[in-house]
Amino acid sequence: MIETIYIARHGFRMNWVNSNWKNETGLPRDPPLAVFGVSQAQEVAEYFLTLPEAQRPTAIFSSPYYRCLQTSKPVSNALGIPVYVEHGLSEWYSPVAPGTGLHPRPGSAASLRAYFDEIDADAWASIWYPPRVGEDVAEVHARTAGFLDAFVPEVERACPGGRAHTRILLVSHAATTIALARALVGDPALPMRAGCCSLTEVVRKRDVIPILGGWEPRLLGYGKHLKEGASREWGFEDIEIADGKVSDVLVLVYMCADPEQVIEDPGIPGAEHEKDEPVGLQVVLTSNL
Repeated sequence: MIETIYIARHGFRMNWVNSNWKNETGLPRDPPLAVFGVSQAQEVAEYFLTLPEAQRPTAIFSSPYYRCLQTSKPVSNALGIPVYVEHGLSEWYSPVAPGTGLHPRPGSAASLRAYFDEIDADAWASIWYPPRVGEDVAEVHARTAGFLDAFVPEVERACPGGRAHTRILLVSHAATTIALARALVGDPALPMRAGCCSLTEVVRKRDVIPILGGWEPRLLGYGKHLKEGASREWGFEDIEIADGKVSDVLVLVYMCADPEQVIEDPGIPGAEHEKDEPVGLQVVLTSNL
């Protein structure tokens, strides 16, 4: 049984310091880490090495975006554990503007292994895919809750890598990280900010069966393991919301500020006629059998 879940936000992005960044994967909106971000990822690995072996994660589940896989890499190498690609941990994109294409979606674990040898593409298949049409604030919270409710039992059932995991690390993005923590703790309004390579740790409550709300927080957006502390912190309070929608008044402001998630951004040109699939849960819940 999983007893501890660590959640890390990815490191500092290259496009925040250089507009002429190299796109490693060719996927739109998929920047790599800046040199500073790579250093932050290494500091996350060093943090886990300071923990007793019995407290370290034994598997990493990462968003398929390049910056998250880059953040996972040093931890994987330091601890000698695999990286499993999980689309349920993907970036939050706001609903696409009417008349535009879909948001991008990274490739499969097998295709991403061309960039990261640490990926185990055989032992785990993504169990959830967010919609390429985007999500409003309520929907990204619903996505993470639905994902976790299926994901934790599936990891416990499947034992990826041939072992039972009691401690795992999730590597994701600011909004998704916060929504994950809120779902696990069972507080949809949990006050939390996530900086680059910040860490969240939740532990399972004793004698509590439900996944959602069945965890106690030990760390929330922790950044003291980083030499320069938390950077580029973000929280849902940074956007103005009315009826679950991001305010149009703030669109230009936040696009210029280059936030973690895209706000009222048009979809990718040429994707207008692509099918938005797969979407949602991809496994049968044993509790429904």
